[in-house]
Amino acid sequence: MRHFTRFACIDWSGAAGEPQKGIAVAECGPGGTAPHLVGTPGHWSRQAVLDWLLRLADDRADILVGVDFSSSFPFVDRGAFFPGWDRSPPDARSLWALVDEIARDEPHLGANSFVDHAEAALHFRRHGGREGSLFGGGVGRMRAVEARTDASPASSFNLVGAKQVGKSSLTAMRLLHRLSGRVPIWPFDSVPAHGPVLVEIYTSIAAMAAGRPRARSKARDAASLVDALAKLDVPTPPLLDRWDDHSTDAIITAAWLRRAAHRPELWNPGPPFSSTLAATEGWTFGVP
Repeated sequence: MRHFTRFACIDWSGAAGEPQKGIAVAECGPGGTAPHLVGTPGHWSRQAVLDWLLRLADDRADILVGVDFSSSFPFVDRGAFFPGWDRSPPDARSLWALVDEIARDEPHLGANSFVDHAEAALHFRRHGGREGSLFGGGVGRMRAVEARTDASPASSFNLVGAKQVGKSSLTAMRLLHRLSGRVPIWPFDSVPAHGPVLVEIYTSIAAMAAGRPRARSKARDAASLVDALAKLDVPTPPLLDRWDDHSTDAIITAAWLRRAAHRPELWNPGPPFSSTLAATEGWTFGVP
């Protein structure tokens, strides 16, 4: 099993625009040292995150990076990402390429133009009561890994509401397409002996491991952050200029990732995980 010396979490955002209030990056080293914020929360852009990850690749940095997004769409439930569309991709890498191709003229790694595509739009629930005829009703389609977690995930085909993850997932696919071949992305790639590795994570899994209740997983003050990090064996938390939950999510998850990275079962999930599932839907690190 691979051992890393650095651990990072990126709290991602699918919002419109260049600087993103919802993006925060935290990193920690080995042992019990406190994670620290990288850069300034609220000033990151998706392109800046991409550039940072590519620099890690150039430096062959020994770092495990968790990013809070869904790396793919449901596939196995219907044998396709977009049933009925002749361009429905056969695997996740082709999906990333398709999203990037259709949204290629959109700045800041945005992906609204993909959702507006006539065929793709049939599968999404959008604002204004617009629900595609193939969305499926209810909470929407789920990936296999989402049925295995108690972190209350939402369908990545849903673009409405506070819990929606679809916008961040679509912008993430453009990021992943640009990282492909430069930064290994588990489980789509095998884990190399050296260099950075990127994994999908849910910050709520880390928060619950740090003792936060599922209904109140966000730490929005110093006391909550101190308590959460203490449960992850971090005795001295960092001092923050502001207690926004993007920063605290990134800090808590970086500390959790340092502990979770050494658990073999998280790198070798049980059924229904398989090579086929890994190539199409991927998996969330932290779900055994």
